[in-house]
Amino acid sequence: MTEKGYRFLEGTIDRYGHLYGEVVVGTDANVANDFSKEIISLCRARGIICTAREDLSSIRTEYALAISWRWLIKHSQDRLIVFHDSLLPKYRGFNQLVSCLINRELIVGVTALFGADEFDTGDILFQSSLEVTYPITIAEAISKIVKNYVEAGVFVLDRLDSKATLRGTRQDPSQATYSLWRDDEDYRIDWRASADFVSRFIDAVGNPYKCASCLVDGVKARVIRATPLADVRIENRTPGKVLFVERGRPVVVCGTGLLKIMTIVDDETGRSLLPLPKYRIRFT
Repeated sequence: MTEKGYRFLEGTIDRYGHLYGEVVVGTDANVANDFSKEIISLCRARGIICTAREDLSSIRTEYALAISWRWLIKHSQDRLIVFHDSLLPKYRGFNQLVSCLINRELIVGVTALFGADEFDTGDILFQSSLEVTYPITIAEAISKIVKNYVEAGVFVLDRLDSKATLRGTRQDPSQATYSLWRDDEDYRIDWRASADFVSRFIDAVGNPYKCASCLVDGVKARVIRATPLADVRIENRTPGKVLFVERGRPVVVCGTGLLKIMTIVDDETGRSLLPLPKYRIRFT
């Protein structure tokens, strides 16, 4: 599923396509493009059986690989290989790359591991890492991390192709951290945070995800792009209030620092809300 799943398939199919007995495709309505059409098209072009997740009754191959997948898979644990969006045991769970970017991790990566009864606890087969510099959007990070998916995929597929034994390394549970699932409420901006944090949050949940949200005078909006500015001394600091307007772009007070809104659209229509109709506006 998603661009990561598509790029994995695209990056390995020439060399290891003969190993693919079937590709199961998931969809995700919460992203602008879940790449399901691209995955299906690539499979058809290469003569690989392609099945929608809803139509899959059982796994019919010896091994199963899960790439950018979020549903439970019933299969022998030593025959199920999961590709996970973090350097485990850190960030077990969901939307790991988003959480990494929000937390300003300097190194991100992908882990190939065996399946397990508890999610993301299986033995580690391979890890591929990537240094990150900020600012960076989630779209940019995904385009970079796909090479880590392919690198991990080549490691696993090469061993399956040569029939070599796959051996994993146990995780250290004392080093484990977790990343929770997100719903629309988790896209909401907390203006009490620092401007640097809010800016990073906006970048991390942007396209292909729904983008950071807020209310502008009661109208739900999506903030697409924003820039943190140096703070000024505010005697009665109130996060969310507009302090300045620079060339039609509002500068919003944060818990610390200021944030200049560069692009913001109406959530329902997608139309730009800039310039604002009045000066005294509160972002909530």
